[in-house]
Amino acid sequence: WGSELNLMGFPDRYCLHYCDQLHFYRSITDEDELSTVCYRPEGIDRLVQQTNFSKKELQVLYRGFKNECPSGVVNEETFKNIYSQFFPQGDSSMYAHFLFEAFDTQNNGAVSFEDFVISLSIILRGSITDKLNWAFNLYDLNKDGCITREEMTDIMHSIYDMMGKYTYPSMKDSAPKDHVESFFQKMDRNNDGVVTIEEFLETCQKDENIMQSMHMFDNVI
Repeated sequence: WGSELNLMGFPDRYCLHYCDQLHFYRSITDEDELSTVCYRPEGIDRLVQQTNFSKKELQVLYRGFKNECPSGVVNEETFKNIYSQFFPQGDSSMYAHFLFEAFDTQNNGAVSFEDFVISLSIILRGSITDKLNWAFNLYDLNKDGCITREEMTDIMHSIYDMMGKYTYPSMKDSAPKDHVESFFQKMDRNNDGVVTIEEFLETCQKDENIMQSMHMFDNVI
């Protein structure tokens, strides 16, 4: 998710904070731990095909998922509670809501393990185009194929609320609006007031900083 912040023009010191959230997944490289994990739900072979994770990696991810979510699915409230642990200094509820909707690909109010690992695979190991498409879907709140200023303003406010008031260096009250304007100046190529996926992909793929940020999580697991 840190690369999404970079897309909006946040400095690397804010984006890299997200890497700490995924640190526990490094346990996948521990062969002793791998040997103790048993993934039993149907469809693991299908998930190996659908994601860029190996069967052993999926086993470890499943154990972590079940530890946090014994029922096997995550509802929005649980998602918000988990996410708030990463940002105790701010209010992450709105950003967690937007992120939950991006993970809830079935639009049924619940994120299953399958939903979770498919999105996680894109974020961590997807192609540049896949990652950018996932980010665009996150920003496109009503899923109509374009990003409006209103949608990006809502996203920006949710991020600033999540980061809290005591970030260093401190941010001006006008920062969310300034970021929205900067985003549209860069992305809205035909100045029609909305950003389409075509504009988004074209602009991002020509921006060296954004391209570098897409590799932020390449070595997380």
